[in-house]
Amino acid sequence: MFAPTLALIRARLDRLGVALSALCLIHCVSGVVLVGLLGIGGGLLLDPRVHEYGLAAAIAIGALGLGFGLARHGRREPLIMGCVGLVLMAMGLAVPHGLPEMAMTIPGVILLAFAHIRNLRHAA
Repeated sequence: MFAPTLALIRARLDRLGVALSALCLIHCVSGVVLVGLLGIGGGLLLDPRVHEYGLAAAIAIGALGLGFGLARHGRREPLIMGCVGLVLMAMGLAVPHGLPEMAMTIPGVILLAFAHIRNLRHAA
């Protein structure tokens, strides 16, 4: 059936996906606070490459973790939820920095993290 090694890799990918989502959420909120309120850190926190690399990592981890989960438990819900989250995160790259970006990115990150958590629960 599903090799124990592959199940372990899938679970680690889902946990990594949740951790990456949490880091993204912290980055978004701290970016607004540090740059908007205190006027510091704009060069690093608002650099588009940070968002592009983060999205690329989220796509790779999401595709592998959620894809393996679908193969394991056959439920599409986590994969669909994760895809919607990734689309919202990608849309965040197309809008100006600040509140418009946060309005797209934060719900996307939360959906993606929740998808990884659901994936872990379904596979257990």
